[in-house]
This record gives sequence, C-alpha cells and structure tokens, in this order.
Amino acid sequence: MPLPLEGILVLDWTIWQQGPICSAMLGDMGAEVIKIEQAGTGDPGRYLAAAGGIAAQKNINWYFEANNRNKRSITLDLKQPEAVEVVRALASKADVFVQNFRKGVADRLGIDYGSLREANPKLIYASATGYGKEGDESGEPSFDHLGLARSGIMNAVGEPGMPPMGIAGGIADQMGGIMLAYGVMTALLARERHGMGQEVNASHLGSMTYLQGLSVSMKLMGGAAIPRTHRSQAYNPLWNHYRCADDQWLALAMLQPDRYWADFCRIIEHPELAEDPRFDTMATRSANAQECVALLDEAFASKPRAEWLKQIKDDGADLIYTIVNSVEDLPTDPQVRANDYIAEVDHPQHGPTDMVGVPVSLSETPGNIRRVAPELGEHTEEILTEVLGWDWDKVGELREKKVI
Repeated sequence: MPLPLEGILVLDWTIWQQGPICSAMLGDMGAEVIKIEQAGTGDPGRYLAAAGGIAAQKNINWYFEANNRNKRSITLDLKQPEAVEVVRALASKADVFVQNFRKGVADRLGIDYGSLREANPKLIYASATGYGKEGDESGEPSFDHLGLARSGIMNAVGEPGMPPMGIAGGIADQMGGIMLAYGVMTALLARERHGMGQEVNASHLGSMTYLQGLSVSMKLMGGAAIPRTHRSQAYNPLWNHYRCADDQWLALAMLQPDRYWADFCRIIEHPELAEDPRFDTMATRSANAQECVALLDEAFASKPRAEWLKQIKDDGADLIYTIVNSVEDLPTDPQVRANDYIAEVDHPQHGPTDMVGVPVSLSETPGNIRRVAPELGEHTEEILTEVLGWDWDKVGELREKKVI
C-alpha cells in the first residue's frame, strides 16, 4: 500500500521529545526522516535510562525508541563550517526541516529559516518552542514539566484544595510535537495547493492551551474555567468513577442522567433509589450529591468489577460506562490490541518488541512502523552518498576532518 507522505524528505534536527515526536509522526505516515545529531554525543535522549526515578525493566532505550522510529541518523560536528554546509545541502533537497533548539542557535549556525529558504523557497521550516515565537519569553528554554506548569493544567487535575499536580508521561512534550506535526502536514497541503513554503511554530504553551480548549473557552466566554471537583461530591453522580470490591474502578459518563437513572438503580440492585425524592431527578441528586455518591460507593463496593461488568451487560440497558485503566493495563486491553494502538515490531537487537502504534487509521494509505530508532550515526555515509550523491572520496575527506 502507498504511504500518505511517501516521497517527502524531512530533516530532523531535534532532541529530547517535543521535536522528535513530531518527525516520528511524519515518519509513521511515510516520510523519509533524516535525524541530524551532534557527532560524538547525539540526542541526549539516547541516554535517558529512567523516568520518575524508575529504571526500565528491560535493557532497551525505550525513551529514544519511542521518539525516533522511522528515522535514519547522520552525525555531524556542527561546530565546523563543513558540517553546516552538509545541512544546507540536505535542506536544499528537503521538504521539511524540524528543529527545537533554543531561539538563536539556528541563526548563529546559519541554518535558520531565512538562511535555508534562500536555497529552497518551498521548504517547510518547523520549530518547537516553549512559549511561542513572539513575546518577551520567546527565547526562554522549556521542558515538559514547565509546559504543564505554565498552561494551567497542573491546577486542573485533582480535587479542590490539592496543590498543583504533575502528570506523568511527557504530556506537554507529546502534545507540542503532535501540534507541530499537524502544522507541518497543513503547510505541506498548502504548498501543494498554493506553491509556497513557510515557517511553522508550535509551543508547549499554545498546544497545552488548545488541549484545554473547552475549559479555556468557558473562562473566555463564561467568566470562569471548569473547576476541579470532589469525586465524593460529583454534581452528576452518573458522571463519576467508583471503586469495586476488588479495588478496581468503573467510570460512568451519562450526561443525560435522568434518562438512565431508573435502569441504573435496577442494575445496582437499589430500585428504590429511582423514586427516592432525594435522588429522583438531576436537580435533587445534585442537591444531595454527597449522600448520593456515598450510596453508590457502597453499592459498587459490594462486588468485584468483573461481576458488575457482566451484570450491566446482561441487563441490556444502554448505560454509558467503561473500566478505569492504568497505563500498566493498556498493553493487554483488548480494544487497544484490536485497533493496533500497540504494534509489535521486529527489533534487530531485542527481537519482537511492542511499541505505541499509529493512532490514526487510514483505510487506503495507512501509516506504519518500518524502522526502529537508529544507532548514532548509523546512516551517515548512506545519506551522503545516496541523498546528496557525493562520492566516497569526499565522504572520506569529511571523515578525516572529523566533520562526520
């Protein structure tokens, strides 16, 4: 099958997660991605062995693998002018250039947008930043934790009165990279339709603001953001989550609760609650929320989750619910597997290896994982000879000068 971005050449001069995940997404959809790394050291993400103080259980560079599949690696000593010329030569042939270095670094090296577009006016130049292209803090460095902090999401998770709470998993980096990939794909379509290259910028701040678009919109147009809530005082007890007897949780999401209340009460074996004047309507349940949630807590705590799932399914009522997973549960979740949200790849060093799959399904041109993350500089000579067409004498000269 053809791939959506087949024939698109992407230069990936990025480190850590926010930039690399953008180019990995482009690679998933078929782009040829060349990762440009500093000779001798490479992307510092290659050396991240633990997260949250927890080391990986398997001897695999999980962080780098996750962010750098479907790429080839070339190493260059960008302190040398000959190395910069290699980048410029590659950029003259490329469709996309992605970078996430601090403001001013690309300019000092002469590989900023203005410099590269001189030789390639149709180039899409994409930058991942912390706080956006404009403003007094546009040049400030940022990492995932700061993206969570500045965007307000630390004060959106948890319950009222809790201190700001972090979110595990590099969420701001991931979201920033996703939005940058969205911008790049849009710019590629614009180039196809209108003929011009352009600069694309996506930041932690902008991406995480958009992720919270509904709450931010409520603040903008309604005067206040969606507040944190106490689980034990849920305004709508059928929009809540409950612990079962085996310490597993069920989540309910019935936004029109009066429609479901009688069926729900029957299923949890408390039909009397359907007519109880404290709980018989959305308004009365809301007025007595704490008491209602406490009763539902007690009901769900009487049986293991599997029994509740069977009881709901066997009843046939059209309740809206699901299990509460942990990240640990996702690899064995049957829906995750059925939709290839986790995919198995044949890793040359580690054998069959599970990776996060391609989350978007295209019926005729699906993306896929064709390469695992490259070794440092694994494809340097290959890129110089095949992409640039340079002969081995020139490549050998660069090697002797330690440019590559």
